[in-house]
Amino acid sequence: MSPLLIAMTALAQDPDPRLWLEDVDGEESLGWVKERNAETVAELGEDPELKALQERLLDIYNATDKIPYVRKRGDRYFNFWTDADHQRGLWRTTDLESYATDSPQWDVLLDLDALNEKEGENWVYKGVTCLPPEHRLCLLSLSRGGADATVVREFDIVEKRFVDGGFELPENKQRVGWIDADTLFVATDFGNGMTDSGYPREVRIWKRGTELSEAELVYEGEQADISVGAFADLMPGWERQFVYRGITFYTNEMWELKKGKLHKIEKPDDVNVDIHKDHIVFELRKDWAHEGTTYKAGSLLASSYKKWMKGKGELVELFVPSETTSLQSYGFTKNALYINVLDDVKAKVEVLWPDEDWRREPLKGVPEFGDLDVSAVDAWASDDVWVTVTDYLTPTSLWLGTLGASEHRQLKETPSYFDAEGLSVSQHFATSEDGTRVPYFQVAPEDLPDGGAPTLLYGYGGFEVSLLPGYSGTVGSAWLEKGGVYVVANIRGGGEYGPRWHQAALKENRNKAYEDFAAVARDLVERGVTTREQLGARGGSNGGLLMGNMYTQYPELFGAIHCAVPLLDMKRYTKLLAGASWAGEYGDPDDPEQWAFIEGFSPYHNIVPDKDYPPILFTTSTRDDRVHPGHARKMAHALIEAGKDVTYYENIEGGHGGAADNTQAAFMGALAYHYLWERLTTTDEEAVDAEDPEAAVE
Repeated sequence: MSPLLIAMTALAQDPDPRLWLEDVDGEESLGWVKERNAETVAELGEDPELKALQERLLDIYNATDKIPYVRKRGDRYFNFWTDADHQRGLWRTTDLESYATDSPQWDVLLDLDALNEKEGENWVYKGVTCLPPEHRLCLLSLSRGGADATVVREFDIVEKRFVDGGFELPENKQRVGWIDADTLFVATDFGNGMTDSGYPREVRIWKRGTELSEAELVYEGEQADISVGAFADLMPGWERQFVYRGITFYTNEMWELKKGKLHKIEKPDDVNVDIHKDHIVFELRKDWAHEGTTYKAGSLLASSYKKWMKGKGELVELFVPSETTSLQSYGFTKNALYINVLDDVKAKVEVLWPDEDWRREPLKGVPEFGDLDVSAVDAWASDDVWVTVTDYLTPTSLWLGTLGASEHRQLKETPSYFDAEGLSVSQHFATSEDGTRVPYFQVAPEDLPDGGAPTLLYGYGGFEVSLLPGYSGTVGSAWLEKGGVYVVANIRGGGEYGPRWHQAALKENRNKAYEDFAAVARDLVERGVTTREQLGARGGSNGGLLMGNMYTQYPELFGAIHCAVPLLDMKRYTKLLAGASWAGEYGDPDDPEQWAFIEGFSPYHNIVPDKDYPPILFTTSTRDDRVHPGHARKMAHALIEAGKDVTYYENIEGGHGGAADNTQAAFMGALAYHYLWERLTTTDEEAVDAEDPEAAVE
């Protein structure tokens, strides 16, 4: 059914008068979007300061001396790169000796700008999956305009071209993976429809030389599932195949596929598993009572995979959280397991050796500041790891080393994109409405002016996502250098203290995330960092929902708000694109009992026309096929009708990220930061002058 027919059908069942704005590419809805875009460009787009900031951000995004992150395959290192001359990017490769130099010599495999010109398309790179290094074939995913839906095409990295008559999948939200050089696992729409969330419901085995419609069914999920899929572990000596079913966003089932039969991996549905050689590890989201022992939510457990599948596996605790610690991430190298632990949102990394009874030691040879991100260079072949070191004021650096070694070597460093002189980073704790201690990071001038400074408060608070320190040339050049304060709130709903921190703000407790963010806002004013008039807030996606609730529930706390690619209509969110997949986070609005609490945090349903609200900027993307642009469109339309101060801009490309290339990203970034700075630094007198110069004279 077309988007227009969906909207028309919904209109017959729903009194919402703005459903026409959900017709993504409709003439009327796009006409409204283009009018708003034109108004925004006319008001802000020609401002010399915005243009200057846009050029500066574009220079940062196009910088040729930024870190080219790579993935190893055999003895080659692969990178995807964008710059001023390659807006859609180059997929390229080099060797380690060259990569370690200041000017690596790259061998270009695919030029997406040239491909777009040749094919008359607007392809955006969405990733690649390749056979083991002894093979030359990869599957390349390309998106039109940055959407989640992709086209998949087989590519020969030796001949540097798409394979004639090779594997190719039409545009869809899909997952593919190699079984061998002539066989794929494919999860896509095989003609029987997708799940309610818009993801694959069937996974099949597709053999080269046959039609996709002839692919052999492996597993079919339920209509209400999130998605299904399958993958092959191709590690030499450990070749296995697995099938998984995403029941909800936070529950799943998994099987090993042997000789056409599924063998279930026994575990609670809310436990995630990972398998490496004969090790199976379990990541717990809730307490797990197993054979007389209760293991704590947030723990990481391990067992022998072979024994576990025979029902004889014993569990070993690798990590158990405390009141201040949580497991942020983990991963395997050839012989070791590394775990990234947060302690009051500060990172430390430990190394565990499975073959030595899980002996543990700290990661050695890297700086002891900021956030650390560790990843295996080649988990099949070595214990080498990449370590990324970053904080708010120190340019990000990339290190290469071996687990267990005492030294790592720094390979790359991001250039300094802004002047950090006189700035300092500090961590603070606000007290939320129910007494919960909520941490936040503050980046500010060492000597704050009397009366505070323009302050930008950022948050997310959902899906167990942790907001960790990181160097940002955008924040530094667009905000900090101008004298602003930047604050990141680690509110409930995120993962900063593990599953318990996330689950504390699910569904009927969603208000806890919003109370936390409001508490941080108040704390900044009480500490004299800023004033209400100088305090802005920004967030996107689930963070856009956060912004919508700050706007409707706490308008007295903020001078301006930026709400990006947001969810806002929580009555219809499950009916729009991937929305049904998030019912585990927010609840089911079609259930009257759940709608009773969801309505309380549905910004679109909490607009009070005669209430005073701060200025707000909405940004979204027409090509966002994850969070429907109708959320932002309808909210903005309603507020404009109510006479509120609303600015709206919708990028026609960009997907959920909001931009399809560096030029678009620079404009969107400049628009947001310029808007907030202008709104938070304009005095009452200046506002009167701008609205009516003669009134100021009188």
